[in-house]
Amino acid sequence: MGGEYNAVQKTWQPDMVKVVLAFPDVYDIGMAHLGLQILYWRINECEDALCERTYMPWMDMYQLMIKEGVPLYSLESFHPIADFDVLGFTLQYELSYTNILHMLKRSGIPLRSKDRTNQEALVVGGGPCAFNPEPIADFFDVFVIGDGEEAIVDLVDLVRRAKDQGWTRQETLEQAATIPGFYIPSFYDVTYYPSGQIAGIAPNNSHALTRVQKRVVADLDQAFFPRNAIVPWIEPVHDRVMVEVMRGCGRGCRFCQAGFVYRPPRERDPLLLREQALDLIRGTGHEEVALTSLSSGDYSQIAPLVKSLMEDLGESRVSVALPSLRVDSFSVGLASEIQKVRKTGLTFAMEAGTERLRKVINKQVTEEDLLAAVAAAFDAGWFSIKLYFMLGLPTEGEEDLAGIVDIVKRVRKLGHERLGRQAGKLRIAVSVATFVPKAHTPFEFCAQDQPAVILDKQRYLKENLGIKGVKLSCHNVEQSVLEAVFARGDRRLSSVLEQAVTLGCLFDGWDEYFNYGLWEQAFGDCGLDMSFYANRSRDFDEVNPWDHIDSGVSKGFLIEEYKTALKVAHSPGCRDRCLRCGVCQELPATMRLVKGSAEK
Repeated sequence: MGGEYNAVQKTWQPDMVKVVLAFPDVYDIGMAHLGLQILYWRINECEDALCERTYMPWMDMYQLMIKEGVPLYSLESFHPIADFDVLGFTLQYELSYTNILHMLKRSGIPLRSKDRTNQEALVVGGGPCAFNPEPIADFFDVFVIGDGEEAIVDLVDLVRRAKDQGWTRQETLEQAATIPGFYIPSFYDVTYYPSGQIAGIAPNNSHALTRVQKRVVADLDQAFFPRNAIVPWIEPVHDRVMVEVMRGCGRGCRFCQAGFVYRPPRERDPLLLREQALDLIRGTGHEEVALTSLSSGDYSQIAPLVKSLMEDLGESRVSVALPSLRVDSFSVGLASEIQKVRKTGLTFAMEAGTERLRKVINKQVTEEDLLAAVAAAFDAGWFSIKLYFMLGLPTEGEEDLAGIVDIVKRVRKLGHERLGRQAGKLRIAVSVATFVPKAHTPFEFCAQDQPAVILDKQRYLKENLGIKGVKLSCHNVEQSVLEAVFARGDRRLSSVLEQAVTLGCLFDGWDEYFNYGLWEQAFGDCGLDMSFYANRSRDFDEVNPWDHIDSGVSKGFLIEEYKTALKVAHSPGCRDRCLRCGVCQELPATMRLVKGSAEK
């Protein structure tokens, strides 16, 4: 690993700010992450800073590094991680937390922030999990809340001033606390009631704010975006370049954390996107460009942008992928355009089996939307589609499970009708996840179903969807339980994490290494109960571990949305009517839609 085409290799100078970005999973997955690429190229644009990368080594390599005493190192210069000024983790998934602790140990950096000195790197975290950072608060010096493109420059500037002026670690953290969006967990005390619920969260340092408001980039057209990309040595999970057509989503699906914490929706100019895509293809030789966002079909200029890119890239056999489409934004025209070079996968997320439950979760799509989209896909030449659902959503009943079975059977029937003599090629993949209540959503108050209940629901689907041409896959229930624990957990879980690592837990997001028994032992050793975090409903006035982290969306709005959900009613999205969630009223950014053209 290392030395890839386009990787940036700067000469190390003593006065440079040296940052290493860490992805707490394997290279194959980390290389497909756009956020890390943006920060990597942004830091390396600074003349007096350098940025390199590191990933969690796969199990065989990791064991060999331990055996031979090899520390974790960067891929660009092979410097040990301990030589850097900043170690920055991207926090994408709760089940990667044990990997973070293993990477710290292999770097020779003390696990807990309180045990570090001026000699150790500043350990920084950012990404969606930073919106409830409390379960890992003891292991990090700084969290950056919200968009990172501008905040990362502030971080580099902070470390440069600390080096120039010889600040102590404490002085550096106190200065960091004055930067918008920077959260210093050691500057806050958490107290608990005998029941285990939180009594209060209060600053213990005069530099710390009562609430830390997220960073937000107001105008994505003015924000940094790399015009080049590192070409990996091996095929990552997504072997392509990416442009981000927009950030944020105004749909308001009540289970979706990203949809709330990345508000407001902000679109990029289509001409700029076209230039970025062409530069990335020229610079890397990739054969696919993905137009990414939380819901790319909602991008105002998606059809002309796709058409323009296909005109530019079609002759070179470069395809365009739309990895996240809603069924109500899928069109025959889009299907026809993106299949001209090769047919990339199509995934339709219905989430729930009935119209009633889709109203509860505010997923404003109907079965008619799905059947129309699927029919268009079959007519355009697709034989394989993927349908995505969740189990355990609030208020879910038996009729909702039956609804999932009914939808799949109707799609299969439609496929046979449309494909005729080629119906034997029809493949329907049905992926079923378990609902995980997330912080900063209207369902943050809800309990997750008990594992036995979810297993019963999965069993029902398996008994009723054993049909030719249909492949059902259900997510591991125990992994979903652990995800729910850490998604709404508090600081006491740091002891559980540390004990789990001691017992041997790592790669918990991988079925082959996930060991639920070790986790049960770790919780028992620490005197904590998983169900307290995962399977308990919370009162509106309960203090949550993340209440001092300000996403812009007010708690009052989330409560009202939850009450609306219980009335089985939709709420309009940002593009239809402003419900004054707090984001555009409190943050220095508002919804930004474009009307331009992707043509020259």
